[in-house]
Amino acid sequence: MFTLNCVRSLCRHVAANATGSAVCRNVGLQRTLCSSSVRHQGAADSENTSKDFSQLPPLPGQESSLRWGGKKFEELPIVHIKATYNNTHIQMTDSVGESLVRTSCGTEGFKNIKKSTPVAAQTAGISAASKATAKGVTFVRVVIKGIGPGRQSAIQGLTMGGLEVVSITDNTPVPHNGCRPRKARRT
Repeated sequence: MFTLNCVRSLCRHVAANATGSAVCRNVGLQRTLCSSSVRHQGAADSENTSKDFSQLPPLPGQESSLRWGGKKFEELPIVHIKATYNNTHIQMTDSVGESLVRTSCGTEGFKNIKKSTPVAAQTAGISAASKATAKGVTFVRVVIKGIGPGRQSAIQGLTMGGLEVVSITDNTPVPHNGCRPRKARRT
């Protein structure tokens, strides 16, 4: 608290000793100076208290004390989302790879062009989350593949359905100059 009072008095001192300039005498400038220095001080304090805490999940095989519902990161179920241009498939597997829940926009009752909408992907995500919570799953990892319109909506549906998403991994295949393109169209 002592440093906070020093920062405030320093801001007042700077604002009072400013000569000739109307910008330096402005109260808005004084508030900006004070709030940024307090924010900087708060960030420094938080670094000192949490040196061993990481915002990123641990890498596979790396030892960590983090637990989600009593499970390690490697033991959490994985939600595989395949977002194509025509449909969005959602499948949940346990850490070994055995399927727990499977749904898609088509199985939720959407037909034809409506399967490829974000609303359909969100509905499929909510349905998958409700089926998973019925089996006792609360924390999941998400692996997403594809560039369809239901990418983010499916993840939002999972969180709306009551699942806690721990990590999101993009596994979209990217060609390194793969297939030969079609010949040029002649007009």
